[in-house]
Amino acid sequence: MGDNSEDTWDDLRRHREAITALGEAIPDSVFAAMAKDIRPSSLPEDLRNAPLIIDTDIGGDPDDALAVAAAARYTSDLKLVITGDESQGRRARFARHLLDLMDRPDVATVAGAELSDTPYFVIEHLVPQDVPAQRTDVVAAVREVLASTDGPVRWVGMAPLSNLAHVLAEAPEAATRLRVTQMGGALRYRNPEIAEHNVRLDVPAAHRVLKAVAVGHLRKPEFIASEVTFTPKIEVTAESPLYEWLAAPHAPQWAALLAAHLDAWFTRFHPGSMQHDALTLTAALRLPFVDSATIGISMDEIGRTTRSDDGVRIRWSFDADYDAFMTWLTKTLTERLPSTRAESEQG
Repeated sequence: MGDNSEDTWDDLRRHREAITALGEAIPDSVFAAMAKDIRPSSLPEDLRNAPLIIDTDIGGDPDDALAVAAAARYTSDLKLVITGDESQGRRARFARHLLDLMDRPDVATVAGAELSDTPYFVIEHLVPQDVPAQRTDVVAAVREVLASTDGPVRWVGMAPLSNLAHVLAEAPEAATRLRVTQMGGALRYRNPEIAEHNVRLDVPAAHRVLKAVAVGHLRKPEFIASEVTFTPKIEVTAESPLYEWLAAPHAPQWAALLAAHLDAWFTRFHPGSMQHDALTLTAALRLPFVDSATIGISMDEIGRTTRSDDGVRIRWSFDADYDAFMTWLTKTLTERLPSTRAESEQG
């Protein structure tokens, strides 16, 4: 699973079968190119301990918040959370409040590009008034993370690609060092008349990011597509063991905040939250849940993505081990951690 050295010919055959099941035949030439990606000369670099940046529209569907919480508990590599935001910057303030409750004041937060055309916002009553407005200088914040290491930096996109496109334009030196994993896109979106949600909210930004890949400025990203993440197999509902733990009377404050977030979502929008973004996080962490392969992708003027032999070469998800992923997410959020961060980092 994933972009790992454990990929085998059987994995590639399953990639081919998965794409064919979506109605896309893979020519032998493309299959051969996919096979080339697992040869030792092109195996991915070691990203262990690489700083992690999360770009999120936290505050709507709770999957963003659960993903940020999982990252905060799972790895000390999390360094920065960027929010797509609204004029009052409440999403960034919510992220700051959550991270502080989780004893992660070391993770910086910054309010980024303004979100538009989305009704999904349910945390207006969940942020104390004394949580201050967060900084808005996204490029400077990213440069600070880059300056902390000589190596690559992981970027996990859980929102429209607005902030990433802005960073690539204003800090071109970042493009060669960012390793992008993005939740978004679909080969067969459930509504064929429109693009997938994250792409649809800022189509020009998505086009700019793909252009950066096409011209070689940005290293090949991995897209975790909607047809893999949109499934009840990874949905958290009021009956889920994870929700029951978060909502328990003696749960920690950060868990109670997540439960209140889920409650607001269940009441105002949907009775469940599919964990698109936490699954995307695991791909960036190189955990063995998401199955992906390199294909060519084209994007039309309204952001719909299709496979194209002449398109931009990116990694694209085709399957996932949902049961193993949900076990990981539940354990990551519910199991007791070592009493000190030093103990955690020592293993």
